[in-house]
Amino acid sequence: MIETIDYKFILYPEFQTQGFAAQFAFPYAKHVCKGKGVDIGCSKKEWAFPGALIVDPVINKYTATDFPYCDLDYVFSSHCLEHLDNWVEALDYWTESLKEGGTLFLYLPDYSQEYWRPWNNRKHINVMIPQIIRSYMLNNGYHNIFTSGVDLNNSFMIMGEKKT
Repeated sequence: MIETIDYKFILYPEFQTQGFAAQFAFPYAKHVCKGKGVDIGCSKKEWAFPGALIVDPVINKYTATDFPYCDLDYVFSSHCLEHLDNWVEALDYWTESLKEGGTLFLYLPDYSQEYWRPWNNRKHINVMIPQIIRSYMLNNGYHNIFTSGVDLNNSFMIMGEKKT
């Protein structure tokens, strides 16, 4: 049986209410997030990307724009940007923390999930769509940018490589 939730007469998979969205991105991220990297915003150690240094105010007091790591091979973040007051400032900081050739890998809630829209979920203050993140990446020194479609978690992945 598929467990579901009903939000405003729309059915969604119940697992979307459980947290740990990153688990759906891990199989893809493992192919490109190698070496020294961070997981930003995982909120529980057991939910962190395997082998990553954790950046989370709940776990170690580091924030998305104030952590002591640099010259990183990758930055992995799942369902974090939608919570930040200034997601552009965060992505700028993450980009500065990556070494040339480093990978930025993001897993983000898609607009298709009505509950995740800021006017329905006050924990979210931003709406994320692939076109906006792709545009940011193109304008901030990334290439080899790849975007998934919306998955069964009503989320999308986008990754890019910082130009050398």
